[in-house]
Amino acid sequence: MDNLTQFIQRLPLFADRPALRYGATILLYLLALAARFGADSLFPSGYPFVSFFPAVILSAFLFGAWPGVLASVLCGLSAWYFFISPRYTFATDSPTIMAMLFFWGVCCIDITLVHLMQRANGTLHATQEDVRALADERGQLVERAQVLFQELQHRVGNNLQMVGAVLSLQMRNLAEPSAKKALADAAARLQVIGNIQRQLYRHDGALVPLDVFLEEVSSKVMASSSHAGIRCQVDADEGIVMRPDSAVPMALILSEAIANALEHGFAGRDEGLIAVRVERSQEEIVLTVTDDGAGLPPGFDAASTDSIGLRISRVLSQQLGARHAIETQECGARMTLRVPSSRLAENA
Repeated sequence: MDNLTQFIQRLPLFADRPALRYGATILLYLLALAARFGADSLFPSGYPFVSFFPAVILSAFLFGAWPGVLASVLCGLSAWYFFISPRYTFATDSPTIMAMLFFWGVCCIDITLVHLMQRANGTLHATQEDVRALADERGQLVERAQVLFQELQHRVGNNLQMVGAVLSLQMRNLAEPSAKKALADAAARLQVIGNIQRQLYRHDGALVPLDVFLEEVSSKVMASSSHAGIRCQVDADEGIVMRPDSAVPMALILSEAIANALEHGFAGRDEGLIAVRVERSQEEIVLTVTDDGAGLPPGFDAASTDSIGLRISRVLSQQLGARHAIETQECGARMTLRVPSSRLAENA
């Protein structure tokens, strides 16, 4: 079927070689004439055009309208001269003239229909080629856009990390402990944001699933700490894909929770476990960060704390429309973030 379609799309044949087109038309005419002579004894009087109609239609179909016209003229004159009584004359009586007008009228209609069909076929083929070219161009544009998007993501991440590095250098010139700590915290957070920006998308521009994304974020935060004996374990439901404006705040809240556990829960300890869990229900996505450290200090109130990290987490939670809570466990502490399912990416 594909070969037949390709053949039809190439019609008329020999479009740029007129001598070959008209030569093939004359050959078809001669074959039709020979066939009519060969079958003359099989037909009673009154069938002069029986082998000539196919020759006219094939000429128009294969080689175009003008070769079809040539075939109709040659076939009509041959039928008139050789096969209409009295034979070997061009009789001009009324029945003969009517028969010839009928033959050429039918040929004219057939040639016109074939010509219109081929024009429509040519237009369709040209449209298909244009669509194919546009699809190829679109594919190239999409590929370039993906490359540019990835480059943009890396540059944004690099710029954020560069700002963090500049703050770290500036911190060395400070003697005030509180100012030095503020700059150190700001530099660390910029480094985290830069890493998050890099890890949010795949190479093809698709959003990274939350389980993979948070695993990478956790690994980066743990790798940047000096607590070699503290392990971080991530357990997340597969297939959760958050919108970019939701995934980034979730990653920042996660990094703050891990950093707080490392700084406060495991202060003075060389070993411990931080467990990250992500679960999805119909109404919400629940992120929990649990540690087996020292737990929260007595009388701790997350709403009134002066911790910059917790303040940032509260603000980000409000942006997400999520519920954020920190509580002491029998052993250690647990942070819980409940994010509405409306924050999922489309089709996730």
